Amino acid sequence: MSPNPPPAKSPKPAAARKAAALPAKNTSAASAKNSKAANARRTKGSKPKAAPKPPPRFAGLDGLRAIAVLSVVAYHLFPGTLIGGYIGVDLFFVISGFLITALLLRQKESLGKIDLKGFWVRRARRLLPALFLLLIVICSVAAMVGGNVLIDLGRQILGAVTFSSNWLSILSEHSYFTESNPELFRNLWSLAVEEQFYLIWPLALLLLLLLPYRRLRWVLLAGVAVASGLTMALIFVPGADASRVYYGTDTHSFGLALGAALAFASQRWPTRIGDWPRLLRIGLQWAGLLGIAGILLLAAIMADDSAFTYQGGLQLVAILTGLAIIGSVIPGSWLGKALDNPPFKWIGERSYGLYLWHWPVFVLTVAIAPNLATSETGTWLIGGVALAISLIACAASYGFLEQPIRKNGFRKTLSGWLSGWWESFPRLTIGITAICLIAAGIQQSTIAINSAPQTDDAKEVIEAGIAALAPPEIPAVPTRVSEEASSEQLPSGSQIYAIGDSVMLAAAPALINQFPGIKIDAQVSRSMYSGPDMVRALAKSGALRPILLLGLGTNGPIDRKSLEDIRNTLGPDRLLILVSVQAPRYWTAGVNAILFQFARKYRNVEIANWRDAIAPHLDLLARDQIHAGPTGAKIYAGTVDEALQRLAELPPLLSAKEYGLAPHPS
Repeated sequence: MSPNPPPAKSPKPAAARKAAALPAKNTSAASAKNSKAANARRTKGSKPKAAPKPPPRFAGLDGLRAIAVLSVVAYHLFPGTLIGGYIGVDLFFVISGFLITALLLRQKESLGKIDLKGFWVRRARRLLPALFLLLIVICSVAAMVGGNVLIDLGRQILGAVTFSSNWLSILSEHSYFTESNPELFRNLWSLAVEEQFYLIWPLALLLLLLLPYRRLRWVLLAGVAVASGLTMALIFVPGADASRVYYGTDTHSFGLALGAALAFASQRWPTRIGDWPRLLRIGLQWAGLLGIAGILLLAAIMADDSAFTYQGGLQLVAILTGLAIIGSVIPGSWLGKALDNPPFKWIGERSYGLYLWHWPVFVLTVAIAPNLATSETGTWLIGGVALAISLIACAASYGFLEQPIRKNGFRKTLSGWLSGWWESFPRLTIGITAICLIAAGIQQSTIAINSAPQTDDAKEVIEAGIAALAPPEIPAVPTRVSEEASSEQLPSGSQIYAIGDSVMLAAAPALINQFPGIKIDAQVSRSMYSGPDMVRALAKSGALRPILLLGLGTNGPIDRKSLEDIRNTLGPDRLLILVSVQAPRYWTAGVNAILFQFARKYRNVEIANWRDAIAPHLDLLARDQIHAGPTGAKIYAGTVDEALQRLAELPPLLSAKEYGLAPHPS
């Protein structure tokens, strides 16, 4: 049997025959072309492996920035309303440390490297435009105002453009907390600390990333934070001016380090809500809310010259801010959403500009209308005007200068401004006006720097007081201002311990001459809030004398509790003399009212009435109408002499029997 024959082949269609007749090379080319197209489609549809991830958007940080800047603004513009509002700067430090480190770590994870040049360029775009606009505008206005606002202006501008304001202020021994003749750009110290962090930290981060263990990295950063906080606490001297530890990058970097450590720890956090244990997520959000509540409480009660502030207070603020950040940025946080409400978000986005503008605008407003600062209503008016101007300035700077440069860079933004400006009359007018304003601003700034006084008269009398305290305080031939006869022998200077602020410091030469042997402990910017701690320390060391002369109240409001604490520490056998206050500040009326009421309440408390004694002779004070020159200082010493006279003339207390009262039954 023969096998079945193979099936017959069907004829090919004409198109197929035609294709088969083409040369082989054409077929290969078409195949290659199709292969390339397929590869292109696959490439287009897939994500490049090395593409950087978008920058993280952390919920709640704008809201925390708003809380920070509003606290500082309240502290500066409305004195006495938020005595601890300065801690807003510490919120900024922790937020900056966290956000900058998180951005750098995200870049390292995405690209495998950290683009240092790109990072520094972005920081320059973010910080420099608003800063240079501020310097030109404020210096131009200051040149027209003149006077004490120009003092040390050259040093301040040098510190601003080199981001070294904090260290230049330390070297010049200028106090952050003084209320007399404040510097125009005092607030730029914190910008200097942050910019030093931006310059050094990326380089240090590269070294830190060489460590093989992730946990070791954030532990080291936490150690740096602890070291900086301990340095502040150890260097700070209770009762002394705290500017050194407050300004210092070494003593005030714990917030930045803590924020950076938090960013390292957050690398391991789950990114989805479902990956978090429910109780842990809820607990962290409530902990963040408690952190914000603690920050607000400290802003309301923590005075800037309290020992606790530098020996645990500011460090606690950094920890509470860390809790607030954690509670805000975890996935699905209701706290982060609440903080990102529209008003807080708007303020937070413009917080940098508002921080820059509010303080120099306030200083210039006070210089332009000094008489308003003598009443509470006037001070609120000045603060409100300064706030309104600052909000307008920061909003304009943010919209027309900062954002364009931040998005497009310096060169592209400038070319966009210049291109086509000659094509229409309105644009030509705006362009010429802008150029003229910039040129005039630079010229006025130069005039302001060149015409700045070398020093102010208040500083001169304060320095004379400091010099007088250096040698032994017993002159060879003591003299008295007041020689009224008295049946009682007045106490000698060796029985008086004096605690005061810069006003007492300016009067120190006259006090030493009037009361040989007096012990004077006076510091610039000291307020009544530091008094109880100082007196307790003196009592503990046995350094207290029979009479305490207390001259505090120039630098802010006081409360009766501080006076009660001081008197209780002194006990019934010591005398207390309170010096009334003369200063063109709204709170002085309230301070004097409390001092006089307290003196009337207790038999062993007397007033040295400096306010009324100097009122007819304000020409004997420095231009700030606060600090006494040599002749005014004699009047100051004379008021203390009169207070001692009144205390010496008090009749002795009578016993119950001497009053004719029956003794208590035994």
